[in-house]
Amino acid sequence: MRLFAALVPPDTVLDEISDAIAPHVGQVPGLRWPDRATWHITLGFFGEVPDHLLPEVEERLARAVHRHSALDLAFDGFGAFSSVRRARVFWAGVTGDSMVRLSDSVKAGARRAGAPHPDEKRFHPHLTLARAKTETDLRPLVESLTGFSGSPWRAESVRLVRSHTGPQVRYESLAEWALAPAERS
Repeated sequence: MRLFAALVPPDTVLDEISDAIAPHVGQVPGLRWPDRATWHITLGFFGEVPDHLLPEVEERLARAVHRHSALDLAFDGFGAFSSVRRARVFWAGVTGDSMVRLSDSVKAGARRAGAPHPDEKRFHPHLTLARAKTETDLRPLVESLTGFSGSPWRAESVRLVRSHTGPQVRYESLAEWALAPAERS
């Protein structure tokens, strides 16, 4: 089964993203806009994990998540991978508390549990909004959304998600763990 760990933002902040991009959905040739129900911030992609490893993956991820505090985050700006000029992925950026240590911990937990191919790419927090099969110039789209800044929100849990591929991608939440309460300053 294809697994990943993710943060799922609250509906109120996803509404802000949805409202900002609404005039552009379906307007850029070649961009496919996945259903909002699939929106998430990937902390670690683990690839195809054999079913028998699931209990160990869950145990290791629970330990990893509990070592980290809740995160204060916000969506801020839009961009693209690999670049705005030669894009295959259009995304909303995430700012606030660093998610790098949390991402590293969940990837390490999956690796220790025996996940065969945890993603080792440098972590860049983002919410994927659209994809293109071929490189697409998204400069006009990104420029039209300049200045966007979403409301702050607190990420309080991490989900383990199974990805069902096919003509219609579907995600299934397998487990969820609370992050430690955020320290008040």
